[in-house]
Amino acid sequence: MSPGTPIIVEPINMNKSTDDGWLPVVGPETHEFLTKIVPQDSQDSMRDAAVSTLAKGIDPAGTDGQETGLVVGYVQSGKTMSFESVAALARDNSFQFIIVVAGASNPLLDQSTGRLCRDLGLDDPGRARRWVQFKNPSNDDAVIQVVRDVLEDWKDSATPEQYKKTVLITVLKHHQRLQNLVSLFGSMDMRGVPVLIIDDEADQASLNTEVAQGEESTTYRCLMALRQALPSHTYLQYTATPQAPLLISIIDSLSPNFVQVLEPGDSYVGGKDFFGDSDSYVRVIPPEDVPVQSNPLSEPPESLLDALRIFMLGVTAGLCASGNTGNRSMLVHPSHRTAQHLEFYNWVRDIIDGWKNTLSLSDDDPDKLELIDEFRSAYDDLANTARSDLPAFDDVVSSLRFAFRNTRVLEVNSREGRTPPVDWRSAYGWILVGGQAMDRGFTVEGLTVTYMPRGIGIGNADTVQQRARFFGYKRPYLGYCRLYIEQGTLNAFRSYVEHEEDIRTQLQTIQNDNRPLNEWKRAFVLDAALRPCRHQVLDFDYMRGRFSDDWLIPRIVLASNSVIQSNRETVGTFLKGKSFVADDGHPDRTDAQRHLVCAGIPLSQVVDQLLVPFRVTGTVDSQRYTGMLLQLSRALELDPNEACTVYQMSPHTGRRRDIDSRGELTNLFQGEAPVSPKDRRGEVYPGDRAICNDDIVTVQIHTLNLTKERGNELIAEQVPVIAVWAPARLAKAWISQDQNQDGQ
Repeated sequence: MSPGTPIIVEPINMNKSTDDGWLPVVGPETHEFLTKIVPQDSQDSMRDAAVSTLAKGIDPAGTDGQETGLVVGYVQSGKTMSFESVAALARDNSFQFIIVVAGASNPLLDQSTGRLCRDLGLDDPGRARRWVQFKNPSNDDAVIQVVRDVLEDWKDSATPEQYKKTVLITVLKHHQRLQNLVSLFGSMDMRGVPVLIIDDEADQASLNTEVAQGEESTTYRCLMALRQALPSHTYLQYTATPQAPLLISIIDSLSPNFVQVLEPGDSYVGGKDFFGDSDSYVRVIPPEDVPVQSNPLSEPPESLLDALRIFMLGVTAGLCASGNTGNRSMLVHPSHRTAQHLEFYNWVRDIIDGWKNTLSLSDDDPDKLELIDEFRSAYDDLANTARSDLPAFDDVVSSLRFAFRNTRVLEVNSREGRTPPVDWRSAYGWILVGGQAMDRGFTVEGLTVTYMPRGIGIGNADTVQQRARFFGYKRPYLGYCRLYIEQGTLNAFRSYVEHEEDIRTQLQTIQNDNRPLNEWKRAFVLDAALRPCRHQVLDFDYMRGRFSDDWLIPRIVLASNSVIQSNRETVGTFLKGKSFVADDGHPDRTDAQRHLVCAGIPLSQVVDQLLVPFRVTGTVDSQRYTGMLLQLSRALELDPNEACTVYQMSPHTGRRRDIDSRGELTNLFQGEAPVSPKDRRGEVYPGDRAICNDDIVTVQIHTLNLTKERGNELIAEQVPVIAVWAPARLAKAWISQDQNQDGQ
């Protein structure tokens, strides 16, 4: 190819063929789990989601193979219960090993292991031995002997079903622990042995953080070795923040092939409840109460005192209503620094101790009366949302002292070594002070009040969302919930809600259409203040954009004959039956400056019939085009009746446009006429850029004859090109990633 030859861009079809797969059988293990653990009104949906998820993976009765899936839930929405149900179903369908990579910290590993053993009945001594369980197993003789015996039972056709056991392994997401597993399985013949791997919080620690350097991070390398040692397995990535797994290279072994979107139960409270139309449960921490370097705090801020009063009133009401069963808790998350945790812990402990002592004073003591008045103000606030569930104020005050004696304050971090566990059974009320240890995967029982004066930091969307421990199944006591955050964090959460719903909607479409994830255009709405995830896990960069009173104009318009012909057919089909009229303008315009226009076409029709099927080539153009489609789809969600104006540009005369050696258009739009004198510029023709309805989406359809060498050589004829105008009122920030890097 000579240097002056234009590049013809042909999109690569990356579609993955799919079949009907296999259908898991819901057996006794799944029935028992659903009946004993899952609320009755959620049992059918939990069963169906488990079947759908496992069915997309490998057939345990088939040949060796590997599948990678992404399971997306909301924060604190029941993802653990979901993968427990999938594990039970896998046991019913002859999976011989289930490996749960259970978090990157020992508290999370202990939490997950304990819950799995309890919920799957492994701790029940009266239950048949259907499971063998190991936590962080090594490859010593004792473990190897058990595992080999289990394998022999499955291989021996004469083994009765009641003797076939499934090995459940929970392992820390740590390179040494994972390497022990690799060594264990490397000493055995695992061909034909179906394995289910569940990666909890899969967007954390698992991904390759050194991909940009062409290297492999330690944990990622060990996970790859583990998958290599297991010829027949399904790898399920569970997360509430799927940005990173979705944006890594689709040729990465951890890039998911399929998706399952989990729907929470009716009692779930999430972002839409806290950050939707109502702000009943959110309180903004004023700037003077936020501990930053430029604003060191010397005493507990008033907003913290207010949050503690609200919480203790809720504890008192909850104790009375529950008969001292269950839990109510408060989370204080001031910073990522443990020194600040200690400061806030000391403040909280001193405040609680001081209030407890004051309440023990005589009823006519002025300090006690003043404290009760302060609680009365908090009570009035709480009454706005708790309403009839809240006992009378006098009844609450009379029980406050019991609530204080049944509430513990605990610092939850690794400042003194291992993060301390929370013994939820020992007290009804808990005030937990900490940071990262309570971010991802940490379950806070009965959380009602969150006090979080820290900002969004560098603004990774997935990290910000993982701090939302205040989400969860708390509809019955939502009226007692309060969230205290600073304004920047509030703005980030509000933006994230829209972003999250946009991603889930797109992924649900992929799921419902039974399409592989590599068909999905990596594009979604995301506020410009946030980044989707850590940049170091991404092999391909993404583009950010926001069309606002701006045109989408393609750079590359020369494509293969098949693409050009497809676009001709798309445009022709769209134009049929439309009523176009001559546009208004100066009588001295040339034929090239006279156009046809059709106003008031439903935008939904233009999107579905013209913009979506129109094929765009070139990486940058594709990303920008996808971003525009994303903005238009969001506009239609808000108003399905949005209208559009469509122009046929210069339909009565051919337009010739030059392309350069890279196949890029040098200039699509015709300029103003006349150009001079300056005071008459644009008097006859305002220029193509001005041919739009300023406040309505406008589409220009151009038909070009492409030339090079300054018009002396005709390259292609009758090439359709589309330009789209987006008004400012429909502006929406977006991210788009194109992994088809061969396209340019």
